[in-house]
Amino acid sequence: MFKKMKNIDTAFRHIRGFTMLIIAGSVLLSCFALYKSFSLVSEMQDRIYILANGKALEAYSAGRKDNIPVEARDHVKTFHQLFFTLDPDDKAIETNITKALYLADGSAKRIYDDLKENGYYAGLISGNVNQTIHVDSVAVDINKYPYRFRCYATQRIVRPTSITTRSLITEGALRNVSRSDNNPHGFLIERWATIANKDLKTTARRY
Repeated sequence: MFKKMKNIDTAFRHIRGFTMLIIAGSVLLSCFALYKSFSLVSEMQDRIYILANGKALEAYSAGRKDNIPVEARDHVKTFHQLFFTLDPDDKAIETNITKALYLADGSAKRIYDDLKENGYYAGLISGNVNQTIHVDSVAVDINKYPYRFRCYATQRIVRPTSITTRSLITEGALRNVSRSDNNPHGFLIERWATIANKDLKTTARRY
């Protein structure tokens, strides 16, 4: 009889151990399933679907930190293109300068005021001169805030009788601000200054 009881007790222990093993396995499997579900949901939230020409295109969202160098360079490039692209039309000049000044602080406004006071824009209009700019490169240091930058560009000034090519180097710093329609990158250029601006060549126009 004692042997029979011992066998029952051993069998009970085996069943209990097996049951505990099944429960532990079920808990682990449930935890793994929950983890994978949350990971999948998080991954899906980072995906964006854009409808273009009737087709759904998949894109991925990224954090602000990942895009700082790209957005900073584009912000500087956009500012310079707006500030230095000038046509002999007072309304066109005002429109471009107004857009540019949303991207920079008072240092850019002071430069604009000085140029205006010295008759630079009036000279463009009266002389039928238009000016374009090509940004060659923008170097941004994101290791220290505010982010310092240096912009290297080439200006092309077209007069009725000649075309002048000039090199332009400017520098400044970028401060984070709120994004808006007027400032989509969320940066503000500070302490903007011209380091070099010299003629490279002048060629006569041929008709």
